[in-house]
Amino acid sequence: MKNKVVLGMSGGVDSSTSAYLLQEEGYEVIGVTLICTDEQLESEDLKDAKKIADKLGIKHIIYDVRERFKELVINYFLDGYSKGITPSPCIICDELVKIESLKKVSDEENAFYIATGHYCETEFNIEFNRYLLKRAEDRKKDQTYMLYRVKSEILERMIFPLAKYEKKVVRERAKKYDLSISEKKDSQGICFAKDGYIEFLKRELKDEIKKGDFIDKEERVLGEHQGYQLYTIGQRRGLGVIFPRVYFIIDIIPEKNQIVLGDYSELDRECVELINFSTTIPFDRLEELVVLGKPRFSSSGFLGKILKKDGKIYFKYERKNPQNASGQHLVLYYGEYVVGGGEIKL
Repeated sequence: MKNKVVLGMSGGVDSSTSAYLLQEEGYEVIGVTLICTDEQLESEDLKDAKKIADKLGIKHIIYDVRERFKELVINYFLDGYSKGITPSPCIICDELVKIESLKKVSDEENAFYIATGHYCETEFNIEFNRYLLKRAEDRKKDQTYMLYRVKSEILERMIFPLAKYEKKVVRERAKKYDLSISEKKDSQGICFAKDGYIEFLKRELKDEIKKGDFIDKEERVLGEHQGYQLYTIGQRRGLGVIFPRVYFIIDIIPEKNQIVLGDYSELDRECVELINFSTTIPFDRLEELVVLGKPRFSSSGFLGKILKKDGKIYFKYERKNPQNASGQHLVLYYGEYVVGGGEIKL
């Protein structure tokens, strides 16, 4: 059991190379390909995952999670945009679909370890006396942000074979292993919206999307939008209207089908509420720390502190910033370690 590992295999370069690395280290590898959408059943990715598993001589399991994926990820995504917020479906998927499913398979297969091709690391932290998620050495590829909700007891069982590797080295390894997918492009965007999330929303929400007004803070009409669900807080480009000056979306009012435009400075926030909060260290310890808060995946982050008031949790920045949007996740870092985070509510 202790040398047995269940690996998520998408058919891409990262997970395929991970399979080889784990086998080189002496693990008995079981590959699992999760089927999240109907399209995946006939996809090249599934064929590639099967091919790599056959080449390695490892057991390969095709695990159907379509119903769970639709309920927890796609519906969450549609519901978020319908409420005028900017949801983060990949974070929810990683926690509640991918990692949860791999854990279930590992338990069924009597395997202690769970592995993925994410660029991050897990390490036992002496200060907090538990396993924590740690940034990957390749900061450009670091994916700790996406996995911040994974609990410490699961992290104890996780292996990230690519933690010490840069992407170019992973591709070199894939070539060395003579993998046909060594030059395969990385997946981009949202997996269930191959033609872009705007087209996906139009197709799924249909008549719910109606034209409405762009307004300013004084409620003066500035122009017409194509449906509030198709826009996000902070957006400047692609508004579909030529204005005499630069505007940013500073608020969305679903019940009135209105989008409020304003100056960039009006996006600044000094304090944000966090809902669906998750932490991998004791909350009282977290309150004592100055941590780095990343309000989006691409952010370099801002220092601040966690506060609790009237039963609600807030993050107070040391300096204002314009990167916050309802529905996005603010992830907290203490040095190299992920210590918590939550969904932003403005």
